Amino acid sequence: MPKDAERAYLANMGESGVAHSLSKPFSDPQCGIQLASIGFIMSLLPPPPARILDLGCGGGWTSIFLARHGHDVTGQDIAPDMIAVARENARLNGVEDRATFLCSDFEQLELDGRFDAAIFFDALHHAEDEALAIRSAWRALRPGGLLITHEPGEGHSQSAESIDAMERFGVNERDMPPHVIIARGRQAGFTGFRVLPMPSLLFSTFYQERDFSGRWLSKRRWKMLRRAMRMLFMPDPKEGAVVVLTK
Repeated sequence: MPKDAERAYLANMGESGVAHSLSKPFSDPQCGIQLASIGFIMSLLPPPPARILDLGCGGGWTSIFLARHGHDVTGQDIAPDMIAVARENARLNGVEDRATFLCSDFEQLELDGRFDAAIFFDALHHAEDEALAIRSAWRALRPGGLLITHEPGEGHSQSAESIDAMERFGVNERDMPPHVIIARGRQAGFTGFRVLPMPSLLFSTFYQERDFSGRWLSKRRWKMLRRAMRMLFMPDPKEGAVVVLTK
């Protein structure tokens, strides 16, 4: 069962997995993109000391960043050993007073109306039933609260990395494009929706090196620029994105 696999994931990773979780995002090959992503998400949140629910927080690095910014954060994860890592992370970073953690299933949460915002940061695509998970987030939010998702689009489940994770660890690696998130959000009761480009798309469009001809606006970059502009003004409902839902 994928939920059992999620609970056992860190144990199956071993000591290196614990060290990686404690050091994220700095232990991640995509550290720069991860930092940009959490920075963009922080800029979308209500100002501190808003109450934030960090769903599927894993070892808690996103919760730690939010708490260090001054938010009152509750991190949630299904795996007890991940929650232990998150609590240790909070202790090491001196934010135990602003970051608390609970071990639970985000498809079955009962946290009615306590939070100003909730976040799924690369977590919703691990759900067995994303509709239940989004409904849990809706219940946890006050009226006018935000749910922000940072999730991969169509094709994610077919990537080599995803296939390897599913085969080795038995976890879910699902496509979670904006049109699915918005449809489930409407069913849950959310009324406002925004789709924003992933920071990784902005990086690949504007920040990567020039091509071998020395031209900044190469064919490839022009294609990426058009793609980024479409995501800003005519979002692709199938592409990975940051989605902001308002209760």
